[in-house]
Amino acid sequence: MRRIAILLAVLAWHGGTAIAATKSEPYVWRNVAVGGGGFVTGIEFHPSERGLAYARTDVGGAYRWDAAARRWIPLTDWIGHADANLTGIESVALDPSDPQRVYLAAGTYTHERAGKGAILRSADRGATFQRSDLPFKLGGNELARGNGERLVVDPNDGRVLFLGSRADGLWRSEDHGERWTRVDGFPALATSASASASNWRTQAIGIVFVAFDPASGTPGAPTPVVYAGVSSRDGGLFRSSDGGRSWQAVAGQPQGLRPNHMVRDARGDFLLSYGDEPGPDSMSNGAVWRWSPASGAWTDVTPAPQSTDQQGDGFGWGAVAVDASNPDVIMASTFARWAPGDDVYRSTDGGRSWTPVFVCSQFDHSASPWTAQAKPHWMADIEIDPHDPDRVLFVTGYGLWASRDMTAFDRGDRVHWSFEVAGLEETVPLDLLSPPQGAPLVSGLGDIDGFRHDDLQRATTQFPAPPRYSNTESLDYAGQQPQLLVRSGHLHDAGTGVVRAAYSRDGGSSWTAFANEPQGEGAGNGAGRIAIAADGGRVIWHTRDGVQWLSDNFGGRWQKVRGLPATAVVAADRVAAALWYGFDPVSGDLYISGDGGVEFEKASGGIGAVGDWFRAELLPAPVGRVVYFAASWKGLLRWSEGRLERLPGVENAYAAGLGAPKPGSDAPTLFVSGEVGGVQGLFRSDDDGKRWVRIDDARHRFGSVRMLTGDARVPGRVYLATGGRGIIYGEPAR
Repeated sequence: MRRIAILLAVLAWHGGTAIAATKSEPYVWRNVAVGGGGFVTGIEFHPSERGLAYARTDVGGAYRWDAAARRWIPLTDWIGHADANLTGIESVALDPSDPQRVYLAAGTYTHERAGKGAILRSADRGATFQRSDLPFKLGGNELARGNGERLVVDPNDGRVLFLGSRADGLWRSEDHGERWTRVDGFPALATSASASASNWRTQAIGIVFVAFDPASGTPGAPTPVVYAGVSSRDGGLFRSSDGGRSWQAVAGQPQGLRPNHMVRDARGDFLLSYGDEPGPDSMSNGAVWRWSPASGAWTDVTPAPQSTDQQGDGFGWGAVAVDASNPDVIMASTFARWAPGDDVYRSTDGGRSWTPVFVCSQFDHSASPWTAQAKPHWMADIEIDPHDPDRVLFVTGYGLWASRDMTAFDRGDRVHWSFEVAGLEETVPLDLLSPPQGAPLVSGLGDIDGFRHDDLQRATTQFPAPPRYSNTESLDYAGQQPQLLVRSGHLHDAGTGVVRAAYSRDGGSSWTAFANEPQGEGAGNGAGRIAIAADGGRVIWHTRDGVQWLSDNFGGRWQKVRGLPATAVVAADRVAAALWYGFDPVSGDLYISGDGGVEFEKASGGIGAVGDWFRAELLPAPVGRVVYFAASWKGLLRWSEGRLERLPGVENAYAAGLGAPKPGSDAPTLFVSGEVGGVQGLFRSDDDGKRWVRIDDARHRFGSVRMLTGDARVPGRVYLATGGRGIIYGEPAR
């Protein structure tokens, strides 16, 4: 270590002079095809136009269905980094009298660091939006996110909208959603403790749906009769007969359960689904009820009793739907029925009798082969197309299924379901790898493990089990053996005994679990990050407990790495097998090891504290002995042979990546998500940071870009890991 320590003693900070990105270059942006993967929380069909439908997701924005192309069109890719909280969609509302208008209640979280919510208003089916900021937060990725709809348009007067909030009561607009005022007369139950729920912390749930009785009004004037449902076990359904000024609890309603959906049938009756909890984390009891306003009668039409076998632990009802042309046709979805499994039930006699559908169903997995290993769950919404009773859609925690022949079920025939998610890519990539050999891209994803992407436009090979991880959180390849990969993963069921790290010798086509996990103090506890030496001989695994562990035989034995703080991240040089780099964002200190990662020494010339809130990344260059790292507001740094340099023009680097060099150059192409020349966006440099061009545009911002990497073989191509819109890749427009 002495020779390297002497070399690093001359490290110096060389800051660059800030320069603006002088031009923009048009890019073509597409999704890397995975096919679904995330929680679609709701679907809305337009009641008067055939083929027009919208879907909302918890973290991946909203989509419009293109019936001619049979694919979903993303509507919120224009949201940039500063407004990434708006990519979680709490609710979607359509104007029954105007198919051009669509509204989104946008806001992902209500925690302290989250921004306020907003209503996004469109008069052209989501091609463009105007924004109205709200004085409170929304929770598109919080408890009850599958309930709804919270946001609705008056069917008789499209100027009027209502919005049920989580902690701030009921709100009303009378100018197409531009301005909002609180409805002071709404009952206090909406903001009480009983309208909250808890998983790891208590969350306000509040008003989960608003519904109109269109027959009570006339076109051109506000509808007098309005209903609103509060997620409370203390009788949460309220009615207004004066357009929302005053409210009364509906008499005789069920007690002890929380309402989550309400739909009106052609007779003027309402159907409501209930659960003891709002979902999606849990629900162990529930019911489906019919309410007839004309008579005031409540009728229990629950499709199936609670589980009675030893494995059954109770379940709720996620949603209920009714055929717009036939009030006797009703469908409802179970929720959290772990045994014998969730199902959809169908009634053709108004709810007097029900039949489970899945026992006579065939599911087509060809569009997304990985779904053959998944079971429908988190079925928080089900919808019958008002223009086609054969077409039924239900959501799951990993996408949505659509039938094409539902009425065949009534004749005793099989129902055929397709995983209808073309264009709807709602996953959260956790790591991306573009090795110089094999598949152009390998990904680690939340909830569905990871993929080897041999074809970017077609969902191909999910990592085969074993091992099977819920999340693949970290990936790396050996610089001298690019087909030798390692990965670390997270398991929802930590008691399975599966080792949470694996290696592949064929570029991710097959995997072998490490022999063992580290043992002793500071061992285990989640996936953490993993890196492999250039020759594949050693691996360093940084577990979530903050200890870096070294193995030279894929987990046969482990030893603690010496000299690194718990918050440091490490990376191996791509050429020199003995050379490893370290960076601690908390202190800003740099580290190096020349003995294969056994021991690290601090290098002089650190950059000062950056902070531990962002994803620190070390990016070893393929030429060896050069490493770049994104350091947030400290910019993009280049570290090579005793010299630390801040590349000019980059004021803030949220994420960065390296790609294949431009023809005739030895310098890797640099990509940055951040701020260059005072402008936020995505940028590329072909000359090692001397000049930058902007490559995104006003329509393609993609919210929060968690990380990115360039393609190792295709100059100019870049892959983005978004916060919920899946994996996006861009190439220069030709």
